[in-house]
Amino acid sequence: MKTHGAALFAGVGIAAIVIGFASQKAFANIISGIYILIFKPYKISDTIEFKNGLKGVVEEITLRHTVIINYEARRIIIPNSVISDETIINSSIQDEKIKKHVVFSISYDSDIDKAISIIQDEAAKHPLCFDNRSAEDIKNNVPRILVRVVSLGDFSVDLKAYTWAKNNDEAFVLHCDLLKSVKQRFDREGVEIPFPYRTLVYKKDLKKG
Repeated sequence: MKTHGAALFAGVGIAAIVIGFASQKAFANIISGIYILIFKPYKISDTIEFKNGLKGVVEEITLRHTVIINYEARRIIIPNSVISDETIINSSIQDEKIKKHVVFSISYDSDIDKAISIIQDEAAKHPLCFDNRSAEDIKNNVPRILVRVVSLGDFSVDLKAYTWAKNNDEAFVLHCDLLKSVKQRFDREGVEIPFPYRTLVYKKDLKKG
């Protein structure tokens, strides 16, 4: 009987510990939920991104968890205590405008100035490209689309275009469309997009040498 009683008490003790931990987690989620509702680091319909790459639109905020919809239309439920410990990028807070960087690579034989001109032209005429220049910038002839040489790689010269869009969704469309339209212009106007060349040497050829 003593053995059974000891086992029973031990079981009750373990259950109490488990319930205690569960209660702590639940309480932490509730406290975190209250902080989120008070300080509003994000709200419903905001686009948020976590440092692990998870990204989506906030659909629901409860005291226990936050529900976001990712770009595959899947709902992701995240405990509030987890979110409270995360670094969050909020693309919708205060100002939704986004600077979108689009990188293009050209060969060393290509004309850099011509490539930059094509990128600027294609970006400027895209309907989703937002002109973020100030009146002073326009007066000083600052280009609407700034393009800089950012890298001299092993096989390519890398050009980065600095574009603006009104929000995250339009920035994504702008990025995809520019990759297509600039590539088509490069093809038509003789600007080469490089690819690595490899020379293969077979063992039988070495023996002959």
